[in-house]
Amino acid sequence: MGRGRRPTIKTVAARAGVGRTTVSRVINGSELVSDRTREAVLAAIAELDYVPNSVARGLVTSRTNSIALVIPEPEARLGSEPYFSAVIRGVSGGLADTGTQLQLILVRDKGERDRLTDSVAERRVDGVLLVSVHEHDPLPALLEDMGLPTVLAGRRSAREPLSHVHSDNVGGAGAAVRHLLERGRTTIATIAGPQDMEVGRGRLQGWWEALYAAGRPADERLVAVADFTEEGGREAVRSLLERVPELDALFVASDVMAAGALMELRRHGRRVPDDVAVVGFDDSLLARHTSPPLTTVRQPVEEIGTRIARILLREIADPDAPRQRLTLPTELVVRESS
Repeated sequence: MGRGRRPTIKTVAARAGVGRTTVSRVINGSELVSDRTREAVLAAIAELDYVPNSVARGLVTSRTNSIALVIPEPEARLGSEPYFSAVIRGVSGGLADTGTQLQLILVRDKGERDRLTDSVAERRVDGVLLVSVHEHDPLPALLEDMGLPTVLAGRRSAREPLSHVHSDNVGGAGAAVRHLLERGRTTIATIAGPQDMEVGRGRLQGWWEALYAAGRPADERLVAVADFTEEGGREAVRSLLERVPELDALFVASDVMAAGALMELRRHGRRVPDDVAVVGFDDSLLARHTSPPLTTVRQPVEEIGTRIARILLREIADPDAPRQRLTLPTELVVRESS
């Protein structure tokens, strides 16, 4: 075990060679366990000095018919980013006719994270859907340690152990760059998303790989990292134009940042697409209402929400169900900005 990590129902199950539900049955005194299995679980509990928490005791005995949709982002981003409303619509669709209640929880600081874990410990929800995952966010590991079924929209890295559903970010970015190359653009810069998020790293990787495959130099001066906000897109354009005034194309890792980029390009007298072609990512409602309408990479955000909801319901019903890791395809949507 890692230094400083307390044993969990999962580590007990691994030590005993059984599933988490079996460990929970032993903890709850169920007769649906053989003597041999019970002895193996009790030996693992003793060896690991495991103290059952209320979640472990409740895995077999109770359900709340309620799940939490947790978004560790500020309210401002929740309101301005169409991605979140689309995920919520998809989750609601995935829960339709199941009788499951959905709680929306924002986790913006340590105090709110502590209140969430208190809610988990008191068994007020049966599982968690976690959206907008940052690489070093302690929440996924914390929820897993507490034995609560948890499914992610996105992932922390390619090694993500929890069930998750995400878009083909690398492939989508590559399609955007190839489109710009086919349009005859020669200096293709990118406004990347946060690099502590796999979604930000994946879209930047797709940009690099597509340029490399085309034999084009992918100069670091062509990369500006922003925060998925409109103002972040504007600041990134200012930085790129100072460093690379000759740029003639932009791949932007979100439609919201692309909207900011379009406004800033206009402020600098750059015509889109005549002087600078622009491609975004998401195909949110915003993309159809920018000036000019935005070429972008469509990702199936509502489907992501529906899939994570259904996977979570399956894991709540069967804690021993195998983890699912799904990558959904993307599609380039060509409009007037390129």
